[in-house]
This record gives sequence, structure tokens and C-alpha cells, in this order.
Amino acid sequence: MRFLNFILTAAFALTTSMAANAQSYPQRPIKIIVAYAAGQGTDIATRYLAAQMSTDLGQPIVIENKAGAGGNLGTELAKQAAPDGYTLTMGTNATHVLNQYLYTRLPFDPALDFEPIALVGTFPMVMAVNAASPLTSAAELVSLAQRSPRSADIAMPSTTARLVVELLKDRASVPLFGVPYKGSANAVTDLLGGQIPAIVDTPTALRPLLASGKLRALAVTSAQPSGLMPGVKTVAEQGFSDFEVVAWNALYAPRGTPQAIINILNAALNKVLAQPETRQRLLELGFDPAGGSPARLAAFAVNERRKWEPVIKRAGIQVD
Repeated sequence: MRFLNFILTAAFALTTSMAANAQSYPQRPIKIIVAYAAGQGTDIATRYLAAQMSTDLGQPIVIENKAGAGGNLGTELAKQAAPDGYTLTMGTNATHVLNQYLYTRLPFDPALDFEPIALVGTFPMVMAVNAASPLTSAAELVSLAQRSPRSADIAMPSTTARLVVELLKDRASVPLFGVPYKGSANAVTDLLGGQIPAIVDTPTALRPLLASGKLRALAVTSAQPSGLMPGVKTVAEQGFSDFEVVAWNALYAPRGTPQAIINILNAALNKVLAQPETRQRLLELGFDPAGGSPARLAAFAVNERRKWEPVIKRAGIQVD
């Protein structure tokens, strides 16, 4: 009985302490782990949102890039962090849905090891080439691959890009070759330098080069034409039916983070996402802003898993 009383007293003290900490949160800088290289779409958007949220929360928010293993390295580090609201991670459709089906061993459970905060935004992927290339569409890229397979290699700076390439191979029955890159910067450098013919990446990463005329968009991977890339046809519109890959970003905390802290972060993020200037900036970066409750994000992720698990298994896509 004495031991039981001790356990109950300790549990009560811990709960009381956590509640008190939540009420005064945040008291020091917050870190958001981005599991991708600096300069990629997720990194650019996260840095912008962090700067806006820090004003509302009254504490700096620093970004820590931990790229590697398709986002798994940084996401595992976030899982291991203390659940106190001071280490978060900007999850993606890769880290929190796709990778569990693409990798035979995942060092975290995306459904169980994280607390959802809010969906940040969604976006299609973009297929593009150097402006000097004669290619003007995804259909022409596929045709080139049929004639000369190694002339149509595609740079893949992310897991989502890998999925786009694999699905196009499946839908077109063509020997496309994807070349993995750790980040957008190196992939774009090789594309501009003529070392690789094409790339699949986010609108965020490619928009400045598309706007400057250095790159040409061949297609977007959404089911319908995207307002983020006006005038660019979808892959499906170019003869490859039932083709859709839409990426997303969402903010997560380690499992066990107090709900009161989750609520504070959710409110701060939604406040920022509701501001017209923020929404405009995200659209400029290539994101369709989202927002909403933690429950909405949780339900969204469940639906994404139901959608992609059979697709990946049927296509036999495996990264390792």
C-alpha cells in the first residue's frame, strides 16, 4: 500500500508539473527539425512559418536540418527528443506516410511516435528540364526514354520524387531511371549543368528557376491542373491515366507532449496560416495553405496511409 501511495503521489506530482510547464510554455527557444537539406521546399516554408510563429509565441524558433535516409534520420531524432514542446519536426507525406512502406526497417512509427499539431499545406510535384532541352512535356520525356533510356534520367531529391518516377514507370511501362539526390540544390546544379536531363521536385524549390526561364515545367503531378503552376498540364492529362501524387507538410511533436502545449502550438500555427500575407507568401512558395485541428491532421494521415499502402505494394516500390 505504501508503495502504491508513492507511485500515485509521484504520478500526481509529474502531472501537476507538466500542467504548470504547459501553462507557462514556452519559456525558451523552440527547435523544429527539418529532415531535409536546407533550400528544399519543406525547409524554405518551415523557416518562413517559424519566423511568424516566434512573434506570437514570444520565443525564437530555430531550424535544424538533419537530412538523410529519405527523411528518416531527422524524424528519428525528433522521436527521441523530450516531449516538452521544445523540439518539433516538420513532417511530410514521405516521413509520416510513404516511408513506412518504402523502407523495410523504419526507426519510428509515424502513427504512434508523434503527436499531430496541424497540417501546414499541400502541393503537387513538378517535372522540369533545363530550358535548353527540346522536351516540352512528360509525354515527350517518356517517348525519349523509349527510344534511348539513359537519355531520360530524372533527378530525385526526395522520397516523393522517387514515388513520382516509379509511378510514371509503372503507368507508362517505360525504362525511366531515377537518380537519388540528398537535396534540391545539388540536383538543380546538375540539371543546369547538363549532367542530368530532368528533375522531379516541389514547386517551392523550382519556382524561382522556372520564373527566370532557366527551367521549363513539363507537368504537375496533381489529379487536376494546379493554381500553383498555371498553364502546366498534369501527367494524367498527357495520357497516363490514374496518376496523382500530392505532397504535404505537417507539424508534429514527439509522443507524450502535453495536450495543452499541442493546443498552444496549434493555435499559433493556425493564426499565422490565417493571415492573408502568410497565405499569399505560401502560395508564392508553392504551397496551398491548410491548417486545422490536430484531429484533422490525424484523420488526414490515416486516409493517406490507406491510399498509398496498396499503391506502393502493388507497384513493388522499395527503397532499401
